[in-house]
Amino acid sequence: MSVLTLPRALSLSRPRFWIYELGTFALGVLMALSATTTTPWWLVIIFALYFLYPANFLIYGVNDVYDYDTDIRNPKKAGYEDVLDPSLHRPVLRAIFWSTLPFLILAIFASKAALLAFIAFLFFAIGYSMPPVRAKARPLLDSFFSAGHYVATGVFGYYLAGEVEDVLLPVVAGMFWAMAMHAYSAVPDIAADGEAGVPTIATFLGKERTIIVCAFAYLGAGLIAYLYFGLLALALSVPYLIMMGLSLKASDERLLQLYKYFPKLNSVMGTLVTLLVLYENGWF
Repeated sequence: MSVLTLPRALSLSRPRFWIYELGTFALGVLMALSATTTTPWWLVIIFALYFLYPANFLIYGVNDVYDYDTDIRNPKKAGYEDVLDPSLHRPVLRAIFWSTLPFLILAIFASKAALLAFIAFLFFAIGYSMPPVRAKARPLLDSFFSAGHYVATGVFGYYLAGEVEDVLLPVVAGMFWAMAMHAYSAVPDIAADGEAGVPTIATFLGKERTIIVCAFAYLGAGLIAYLYFGLLALALSVPYLIMMGLSLKASDERLLQLYKYFPKLNSVMGTLVTLLVLYENGWF
């Protein structure tokens, strides 16, 4: 049986996407900084490390195990990503279990709201790919579950840092943004998912309608964020609307090229959102 090496485990976690979970966790923590924090900072730092690597290992490791039949047909996996050999499926799942369990136990010592948010993260992250839920193969539910684990991460960070106020508007805005991110990411996979018989929001709606829905979701996220943060938050949706416009009539080859810039765009926008939160909380 194949051995799961450290370099392979690192590559499975998609390092270029690490900023997503860590960023949403940090954003939740920063949104709570105006409140009196009672949680020890060492606990915040430990969970920051969790959402940097182990959380991504869980998300993408489970995904690679249960998406094998799709991945072997997917041109995006050639060079840009790769396929997880079946001999590594069990070792990966065992490694995910043992790298997650200590943090789940540690979350018990946080507030009840934080613990529930952490459990929600695990439910959405695992249920997205793993049966019996396997939301990935259920159009519309796939985007909801994908968004759910990102938003749950932010909510966890928010309550871990001690905040107790209502966060409904940021949660709704985050769901719109993350659902659009997932749906757009599914567009380059339409052919492979269709061939493998895996229905997704993109195979259900088709390329152009999916991209149009993404554009409206990004606009909706911006409008809701405007109610919470003001006009600057709305302006942050503009680069996404431009990217959706460029993608709408793009060829499959051009679309894949645009998709490769997507993580960079998300990193830049995430940084700007973080700066906006710091500004709103009076840090500068």
